[in-house]
Amino acid sequence: MTYVLLSVLCSVLVSVLLKVSGRYRLDVGQAVAWNYVVAGGLALTVLRPSLAPLRHAGTPWPALIALGVLLPTVFLVLAASVRHAGIVRSDAAQRLSLLISLLAAFVWFGQRFDALTAAGCVLGLLAMAAMVWRQRHGDAGAGVASWGFPVAVFIGAGVIDVLFKRVAAASIPLGTALLVTFGLALAVAFAIEFARRVHFTLRSLAAGVLLGLLNFGNILFYLRAHRALPHNPALVFASMNLGVVALGALTGLLLFRERLGRINAAGLGLALLAVGLLVHG
Repeated sequence: MTYVLLSVLCSVLVSVLLKVSGRYRLDVGQAVAWNYVVAGGLALTVLRPSLAPLRHAGTPWPALIALGVLLPTVFLVLAASVRHAGIVRSDAAQRLSLLISLLAAFVWFGQRFDALTAAGCVLGLLAMAAMVWRQRHGDAGAGVASWGFPVAVFIGAGVIDVLFKRVAAASIPLGTALLVTFGLALAVAFAIEFARRVHFTLRSLAAGVLLGLLNFGNILFYLRAHRALPHNPALVFASMNLGVVALGALTGLLLFRERLGRINAAGLGLALLAVGLLVHG
C-alpha cells in the first residue's frame, strides 16, 4: 500500500501547491505549462513508451487531441476551484467525477449496474449537491465561484476519464497515450500563455517543475500500486479515491482552516461513502 499512499500524497500536494500559488505570487498558467514539459520528459524517460501503436489505422486521434486540450484547461479550472472553493470541495469533486465515467460505461460501453453502483451514483450526486451548497449569502467565498468551479472540475475530470477509457479501448498503451497527451497539452498550455502575453518568471518555472514532478509521481505510483497488487485492483482504486478525499479534507480543514457548513460536511461524508460503494460495486 506504500505506492497508494505516495500517489495520494502527490495528488493532494498538487492541490496544496495550487492553493498557495497566490501567496507566493506564482503564475498558475505558467506553472501548468512547465508542468507538462517535466511530466512529458519523465513519461518518455521512465515509461519509455513506443510510438509504433500510433501508426495503426484505429488510433483514436480525436480522443487524444481532446485530451490534449482538456488536460491543461481543466488543470486551470482546478486551480481556480482550489483558490475559490478550497481543497476539500475541489478534491472531492475531482474524485466524484467517476460518476460520469460510470454513466458513460453504462451508456456507451455496455456495462451493467448492480445495486451498490446504483446506490453509489445516487449518493454521489447528493454529495456533490451538498458540498457546493451555499449556506448564507454573506459567507466568505460564497457566490458562483464557490460552487461553479467545483462543478466544472467534476464535469471536466469525468470527461477526461471517459476519453482515457476510449483510448484504452483502442488498445493504445497507457505510456504512449500519456506521452502524446502530455505533448499536446504542452502545446495548448504554452499557446494560452503566449496569447496572454505573460512575462515568464523563474519563480513560476520552479513551481511548474515541482508541479510536473507531483503530477507524474501521482500517475507513476498509482500504476506501480496496480502492479504490486495485480489481483486486487478494486482495493487500489478504492484506497486511492477515498485517500485523496480524506487527506484533502484534513489538509483543507487543518492546514488552511477551510470552513464547511453542516450540509457541506454531510456532503463530504456522503462523498466518502459514495466512492466506497462505487468502487466495490
